[in-house]
Parts: sequence; structure tokens; C-alpha cells
Amino acid sequence: MQSTKGLAAVSGTAMVMALLQSLCTAILTINGIRVGIGVAALAASSIAAPLLSFHRDAIRIPMLSIAVVGAVLNLAVLAWIWHLRARPESQWRKQPVTKKQRWSERLQVAMAIATLLLAGLEIYTHPIVNHGASAF
Repeated sequence: MQSTKGLAAVSGTAMVMALLQSLCTAILTINGIRVGIGVAALAASSIAAPLLSFHRDAIRIPMLSIAVVGAVLNLAVLAWIWHLRARPESQWRKQPVTKKQRWSERLQVAMAIATLLLAGLEIYTHPIVNHGASAF
């Protein structure tokens, strides 16, 4: 009976020490992440000044246009693919869509919609944020 109590005490002590060590590791990891975020913010702020010259309408508007055209074109191509797959004439040669293909198509649609939303948000908020004017 005495050895069981001693074993329980040793096990309990080992458990407490392991917990303390895990807490220490977690704190050090979180500290490292905080340092990384700080260094990234410092680097971004030192890089931001030269990049402000790129934030001109001559560069911003064509890039937005290319992004919107690319997203719309991507959606149009996917819609055409789905249309061709659904046609009765193509049913005899239709191969089942793999899980990877389906996931890829859904990801492309999500990214295209996100691109359109972000471009619209940029067009709406740019005058407010950078020029202090209303969007309309």
C-alpha cells in the first residue's frame, strides 16, 4: 500500500512538472510569434514608403481592371464547362468529375467571387480612405 502512495505522489509530481514545462513552452512560442509580428510590421513600415509611389491611379486602375476581367473570364469559362457537361449530346462521353476537379472548380469560383468583391470594395473605399471624400 505504501508503494502505491509513493508511486501516485511521483506520478502527480511528474504530471505537475510536465504541465509547467508545457506552459513555459507555450509562453515562449507565443512570445516568438509576437516578435515575428513586430518584425514583420517594422519591415512593412520601412518598405511602405517606396511602395507608395505605386499607389497611383495609373497603376491601380489597370491592375483592378485586369483582376476584374480575369475573374469574370474565369467564371465565364467555368460556366461554359458546366454547360457543355450538362448537354445531352455529351452524356455518352461524359466522364465523372473527380473529387479533385470538383474541389478545384469550387475554389476557382470562390477566388473569382472574392476578387470581384475585393475590387468592388477597393473602388468604393479608395476615395473615402485616401481623399477624404464620399464614395458617391
